[in-house]
Amino acid sequence: MNNYFDVIVIGAGAAGLTAGIYLSRAKVKTLILNEGTVGGQLVLTHEIANYPGVENISGYELARTMKIQAQKFGCVIKSNLKITSMDLTGEIKTIEINNKDTFTSDSVIIATGGKPRSVGVPGEDVFKGKGISYCATCDGDFFQDKEIIVVGGGNSALEEAVSLTKYASKVTIVHQFDHFQAFEHYVDEARNNPKIDFIMESKIVEFVGDEKLNSVKIENLRTNQITEKVIDGVFIFIGYVPNTEKLEGIIELNDWKEIIVDKNMATNLNGVYAAGDSIAKRYRQVTTAVADGTIAALSAAEYLNNLKKEKLLLQS
Repeated sequence: MNNYFDVIVIGAGAAGLTAGIYLSRAKVKTLILNEGTVGGQLVLTHEIANYPGVENISGYELARTMKIQAQKFGCVIKSNLKITSMDLTGEIKTIEINNKDTFTSDSVIIATGGKPRSVGVPGEDVFKGKGISYCATCDGDFFQDKEIIVVGGGNSALEEAVSLTKYASKVTIVHQFDHFQAFEHYVDEARNNPKIDFIMESKIVEFVGDEKLNSVKIENLRTNQITEKVIDGVFIFIGYVPNTEKLEGIIELNDWKEIIVDKNMATNLNGVYAAGDSIAKRYRQVTTAVADGTIAALSAAEYLNNLKKEKLLLQS
């Protein structure tokens, strides 16, 4: 019985922690299982300035506060583990971690989030952590007074490019289109920063170096001309792919491997809900992840209440 919970939440990012807060506060016995560091993509975010009611906060601090809140309400959180198997189809859900410990529950919320999308060109795998990074907060200070490239044209790319100017002597944004897919505020902030240059309608086709990254080859997509640029580091911000590999064949996914949910965050499996960056949706922000986690938690709580009613009816 020590390994039985009313709800198991898989993932401890913004969506998973929010679900944990809501469920535990409602006296629902809740376990959060997380394969990495608590906080997910939140901890990689240098600054959050658009979270309602909070003027400015780091992603790490927001995640830490959420974790403390969930634990105060009684939520059990286990992190840095490996989920080795799961059975979500039956009335009782079963999840095994580290090939030894098994946990069961009546309901599951999947909030596995996503991971940074790779450029997918020669040299990328070789120089990850040796000049190539996907996290400004983690690695920005390694590039003090150095020249770097930021790849991408969305909100994250422009926002992180500006934050990296605190360390780098020069930041060059490389983007495949002639325009950005970011909010005007982020575009203006980047364009008005004297440390930032732009190489538009272009893409990196190769990372070059020996023991560490030394240069990149950049192709102009209009002329197909390839030039080599000496550089100290490259930060890649071109979106995320959902962490749903372990769910293939278990739960319904779309063509992009995102979990399909309805308005209540319910999946195609009875008693299984999903929330956050792993689900099929248009916008991926901290606030939308928190909203998803709230809806999933309330839906799971309602599902549990209905289960109890059904059991009482059967007993009477």
